Amino acid sequence: MLALKAIEDNSALEPVDTGLAKLAGELHAEQRKKISDFGLADAFVLATARKKSAKILTGDPHFKTIPEAVPV
Repeated sequence: MLALKAIEDNSALEPVDTGLAKLAGELHAEQRKKISDFGLADAFVLATARKKSAKILTGDPHFKTIPEAVPV
């Protein structure tokens, strides 16, 4: 429970609006051309990172070629 509390205390929810949903859809279609199982949830993570000019800390192999991704 301590780890969950730390994540909650250091996280913020990003509301999904039309602009974010459109960007996620575009990124999903773009990435699916390269990675056949790139998911819509992954696309929302990427869209949010791009919207906020943020990095994505991940071990997910779907993000191996994504510039915003930092492998952990």
